[in-house]
Amino acid sequence: MNLNKILKNGFLIVLVSFILSACATKTKQLGSQIQGDVYTGTDTVEYLASGVPDRVFFATNESVLTTASRETLRKQAAWLRKNSNINVVLEGHADERGTREYNLALGERRANAAKDYLMTYGISSNRISVISYGKERPVDSGSNPLAWSKNRRSVTVKAN
Repeated sequence: MNLNKILKNGFLIVLVSFILSACATKTKQLGSQIQGDVYTGTDTVEYLASGVPDRVFFATNESVLTTASRETLRKQAAWLRKNSNINVVLEGHADERGTREYNLALGERRANAAKDYLMTYGISSNRISVISYGKERPVDSGSNPLAWSKNRRSVTVKAN
């Protein structure tokens, strides 16, 4: 081999290694925000009270509560039991994919799943209202898996 071929091949190996390491770093960063296809970060979460997150997240086309969602709802239920004068609205949301009608129904199923879970922890159904916004109120307007996972949620807000 001549020197030019060796340098050219060496440059290509370094370039490919650099590109692959950049991709691996990006995947690792996304991995800390998405577990499976469910958002696990906190940059969109607000708080009902100190240490009590206001939202839970769902997998694609699902209204089944995850382990993390159930833990959040247990904290909400404990706070609601201590604050029996407060009523809440559970807002169901979906990502941008799917029809408007499908996403409104999915958002309602998600909010009702959260409501049913709160009720199992002693919160009266009279204190909980449910509304679905479907895909109409995204928290992240991006069109990618991370944005979609942030938008698949149920948010608990104090009723007026």
